[in-house]
Amino acid sequence: MIVFNLSCSQDHTFDGWFRSAGDFDAQNARGLVECPFCSDRDITKQLSAPRLNVGAKEPAAESGAGEPREVMAAFLLPDLQAHMLKQFKSFIQANTENVGGQFAEVARRMHYGEEKHRGIRGRVSAEESSALREEGIETVSLPNGVFMDEGVQ
Repeated sequence: MIVFNLSCSQDHTFDGWFRSAGDFDAQNARGLVECPFCSDRDITKQLSAPRLNVGAKEPAAESGAGEPREVMAAFLLPDLQAHMLKQFKSFIQANTENVGGQFAEVARRMHYGEEKHRGIRGRVSAEESSALREEGIETVSLPNGVFMDEGVQ
């Protein structure tokens, strides 16, 4: 396996593992390589230092210095988390209806066949959530702040 430093047209950088340079070229030409942050498929290889394993022991890391991947992860993880949260929020918005404070009532009507089943989102108190569960109506709490702009948490 070979690891390439890659970047997209939006200047996101990430690693890609391939069997060979030719394998990367073939996959990239077919549009199979995409940025994990923005899904851009305009991917280019960046300069990277080769790592040769000749059987010698690795030198001890300097105190306070992390492995390159650990350092990179510290920078990329917040971006990746923000990207994933944005994708999650987009999916929920596209596939559910915001019923706001009427969530418990709408969920009950759907559960008892008085209303068509569909994906909904909204607000419920902890007591309402418990009451819904006792009636056999399953709900999922979303992470705090996902829908702050809609007033739905």
